[in-house]
Amino acid sequence: MAAPASARDYGQQGTVWSVIEPDLLEQIHARLTHLEKTGETAKLNEELKRRTIARVNRPELVAGINAAAAARSWRFDPTISVDRDIADDKGRVIVAAGTRVNPLDTVPLRVPLVFLDGDDPEQLAWATRRYASTKAKLILVRGAPLELMKARQRRFYFDQGGSLVKHFGIRAVPATVEQQGRVLIITEQPVRSKERASS
Repeated sequence: MAAPASARDYGQQGTVWSVIEPDLLEQIHARLTHLEKTGETAKLNEELKRRTIARVNRPELVAGINAAAAARSWRFDPTISVDRDIADDKGRVIVAAGTRVNPLDTVPLRVPLVFLDGDDPEQLAWATRRYASTKAKLILVRGAPLELMKARQRRFYFDQGGSLVKHFGIRAVPATVEQQGRVLIITEQPVRSKERASS
């Protein structure tokens, strides 16, 4: 059985001072009002717009990627081991924990992925000539994809943050990723002087 709770007013103990700090929300509101009146808000918005457009037109380059100096090729097995059961919406297990799954069995790589430096005219000439008749995906690690699309009338992609080159272990461009059976073949290859001369 619990004892009944009782409350008692013990009065004021010690000295109490009133709050003298200005209200934080009022300070923020006053600052924003001042920025609006002086035109600073418009300037800040314009600067943000300018920086956003610049970043869209020329995304941040993928750091650590150099021009290929020597040919290098390797196999990449995308097979993963499922660490827990994967169930459908009704709770039925569709992939059991421990199962090895190769995504290429269900979603093949239909076109080669071609990674290149969009600021290097030799790499651009090599890639657009070599893959002129195919639907290869040209993926930039540096450069201006929208500008290149207009100039070359071809779609260009950009490896934002370098997530793809990190995933595949690519350290130099141009590099290609192509499917061969249940694995991917990744090749870094320099643009040879003979190929440079013909472009």
